[in-house]
Amino acid sequence: MPFLTEPDPERRVALPVIPGISRIVANNPSLMTYHGTNTYLIQADEGFIVLDPGPDDEGHLDDIMAATQGQVSSILLSHTHSDHLGATAALRTRTGATTYAFHLSADPAFSPDVLLRDGDTVAGMTAIHTPGHASDHLCFARPDGLVFSADHVMSWSSSIVSPPGGDMAAYVASLRLMLPRDDYLYLPGHGPPLPNPRPYVEELLNHRIKREEAILHALRMEPHTTWNLVDRLYSKSHLWLKRAAERNVVAHLLKMQMEGLVVQEGDCWRARDSFSSQ
Repeated sequence: MPFLTEPDPERRVALPVIPGISRIVANNPSLMTYHGTNTYLIQADEGFIVLDPGPDDEGHLDDIMAATQGQVSSILLSHTHSDHLGATAALRTRTGATTYAFHLSADPAFSPDVLLRDGDTVAGMTAIHTPGHASDHLCFARPDGLVFSADHVMSWSSSIVSPPGGDMAAYVASLRLMLPRDDYLYLPGHGPPLPNPRPYVEELLNHRIKREEAILHALRMEPHTTWNLVDRLYSKSHLWLKRAAERNVVAHLLKMQMEGLVVQEGDCWRARDSFSSQ
């Protein structure tokens, strides 16, 4: 995959992205979050719109308040993973801003002020339900072809799809949903902006299809556990990366099981059209 990189960004300040949009990169770097979560500040007539307040971190919250001078009118949430949701309640308390998120929250402890459905408009943007990485994931698309793609499509890495909240069938469908769009720029939840995203989305989709073909080929040869498949198909050496790969493999297997391609026998999986291990 042709992933993008960027230097470690300056901390605690709003970094310009394009006119009217800046980002503060939260200080939560990791193998899963790259340099940290991107909190986007969008200028509007009624005050700033904050998209993804980021992790529950007092310092990051102070940085948002300083950059906006507390003039926050709306809080948009792409999904309820903690590195995006964490600061939401505190930011709402400090500013009185209205919160917007998908109407079926994956976090039972969180309920937004305004429930969004696929196709709804908020702050001049269209909410696009893109489940897969998370069941409640939304992208936000401006009419000019700029999309806040959050964790559905990231420039620095492919997304983790970890059941039960993650669903590979839904993720592949969501990639196909975005593929025909003629967008010029994605602003992801982690990592740098992604210009001309359509070829990249196609590459992500092809990558998932090829991975699935490789899993099916391996299972036609002999049954495997999920960890056997990780060792066979991935070059990951770091434990956390191997765990992420294993979650993706599980997601692929569950999708293929639903499609009638594979069956589970104890801890092992085999292709349905192969001989039983009995």
